[in-house]
Amino acid sequence: MNPLVTIVIPFYNCSYVNQAIESALNQTYSNIEVIVVDDGSTRHQERVAPYLNRVHYLGKANGGTATALNHGIRHASGDYIAWLSSDDLFTPDKIKNQVQFMIQHKALISHTNFHYIDDLGRITHAHVVPNNTYSDLKVFYRTFLNANPVNGCTVMMRRGLFQQIGLFDESLRYTHDIEFWLRAIQAGIYFPFLNQSLTMYRWHDEMGTRRHIEAVSKEYNQIQERTKAALLKLIHRNEGR
Repeated sequence: MNPLVTIVIPFYNCSYVNQAIESALNQTYSNIEVIVVDDGSTRHQERVAPYLNRVHYLGKANGGTATALNHGIRHASGDYIAWLSSDDLFTPDKIKNQVQFMIQHKALISHTNFHYIDDLGRITHAHVVPNNTYSDLKVFYRTFLNANPVNGCTVMMRRGLFQQIGLFDESLRYTHDIEFWLRAIQAGIYFPFLNQSLTMYRWHDEMGTRRHIEAVSKEYNQIQERTKAALLKLIHRNEGR
């Protein structure tokens, strides 16, 4: 079984975008399409130009990552969809290993481990997974009460998931990812973890998480207020299992 996988790369004024595209095109899994969604960029489009004959390049007015992801998903042909930020990288076996994992587990969504890299692409350290964080549902769900335990660029999703719970919330500029994960688990959707580091997560001065930390925190707190009661019910329901 060799299903088509769409890799969606949202792009906004990012100087690393060519590296992200290269990592997507250099997958050992051949049945892929790559969609680059230009979210109203004013800089660095020339870094995409060499790949225009190998990727689908979609332009749109600036609206934030959620809008770019949704735009890419709506145009995707793949049965499976992966998200790659324009400053991050996929390892060559990312798509192959995760597709096999999802087929094996009959999963609509899954996530993997990752490594941190610096602005030069050098691995600085591995993401350490505490015991039972992802294997024990109670621990996994409780982690959402204080943090986002799922790195968005490690996630792969089946197209059917969006038909079931909808797309990313475009009103959320920074926390659309955790809101989507919460919506999935509250819908009772199995969210398995593949403990392989298949994404390189770049930590650098220009990343939005660092530049907009106050706005991120404010939006995150709003999500917590909105979803905490339902999440606690889910946790209590699983404690008896």
